[in-house]
Amino acid sequence: MRAIVLVGGKGTRLRPLTLAIPKQILPVVDATMIERVLGGLASYGVKEAVLSLGYRPDAFLELFPDGKAAGVEVSYAVEPEPLDTAGAIRFAADHAGIAERFVVVNGDVLTDLNLETLVEFHEARGGIGAIALTPVDDPSAFGVVPTDGSGRVLEFVEKPPRESAPTNLINAGTYVLEPEVLERVELGRRTSIEREVFPALAATGKLFAMADGEYWLDAGTPAAYLRAHQDILAGRYGSLTSGGEGASEQAAGVWVASGGARASGGARASGGARASGGARAAGGGAPAGRPVIAGEVRPVSFVGEGCEVEAGAHVSNSVLSRGSKVGAGAVVSSSVLLPGAVVERGATVDGSIVGTSSVVQEGCSVIGLSVIGCEVVITSGTRLVGARVPDVASASASESAPASASPHRLRDAVPAGDTP
Repeated sequence: MRAIVLVGGKGTRLRPLTLAIPKQILPVVDATMIERVLGGLASYGVKEAVLSLGYRPDAFLELFPDGKAAGVEVSYAVEPEPLDTAGAIRFAADHAGIAERFVVVNGDVLTDLNLETLVEFHEARGGIGAIALTPVDDPSAFGVVPTDGSGRVLEFVEKPPRESAPTNLINAGTYVLEPEVLERVELGRRTSIEREVFPALAATGKLFAMADGEYWLDAGTPAAYLRAHQDILAGRYGSLTSGGEGASEQAAGVWVASGGARASGGARASGGARASGGARAAGGGAPAGRPVIAGEVRPVSFVGEGCEVEAGAHVSNSVLSRGSKVGAGAVVSSSVLLPGAVVERGATVDGSIVGTSSVVQEGCSVIGLSVIGCEVVITSGTRLVGARVPDVASASASESAPASASPHRLRDAVPAGDTP
């Protein structure tokens, strides 16, 4: 069975991180989001997937130049213009010549859903399609799917008010579909599967849905993106070897990439356990592929290849992606540093995300779910609370990538919050 993976969106909720790259290429600990999605499909025997692309498609081709990812053969269907979900599915299926039963997944949903069970459920019901459902506390941001006792979908209500939602079971973004569904979507027409196709199928009585209580996360917001890292480190989802660097547990709750770190003098991991490897001078840089830990790293944390934690630095409950650096006396807690990010001496980053190759200079404070984009410099002494830099509103208007290494201060930031 082949899969269609929807990865064409602009990722506006994760801006400014997604101004430069699609959200599915953002790392989630030691592997990209799309590799984790494809790895989940591969574990259930899916060998071929079509990536339905729209926003910055070249980034995917560069990431997988040989057409292979996480054990899956990948091909690409690049939309000439945005076609919405059903339009994208029809376009991708037509491009790949899919004429048999297939599966559809959203490329920003991380889940341990049992795909085999969903396929068996679909076969037993004999319908035209089956939707995976998951329970949530507040269904108002999702498609709600009430069913009868057999799992037959009664209606498909897109984003109802919380107080009037008929159920807390929502569309989990994984579907098993028969090719007849494609006949209901005009090729090249912008069509929503949630608002148009599924309600029409529900009216025929041929659409079914199955609730699944396994791990599920829409990773498309800053808060959810942070949570995805924490859930992996805590063992609630996935692993630290999903097509990425690989890691070993240096001490309880502290994971280090590429077989361990070199210690520097009094280097410590997890509140007292010495980092492995021989001592070396502080500030000398990491050997190829090996992080240098001279400061303190406490659970639950991950230190990627080529990272450096200088003496006197404190890292806790955080992910340091490949090549990132934490300076002397700096504090990084409950945060994610993307590849090449630098937090200079005496700075604080708490509950926030620092983008690729960005620099938080000396004495800065970046807290409260602040999101720093790629190649940004936060100048010395700046305090950011719940901010996004560059300004999300102006960046959305220009649709341009962030300028490299241009200083941004608090006046350039806006309060964090999901954009439409």
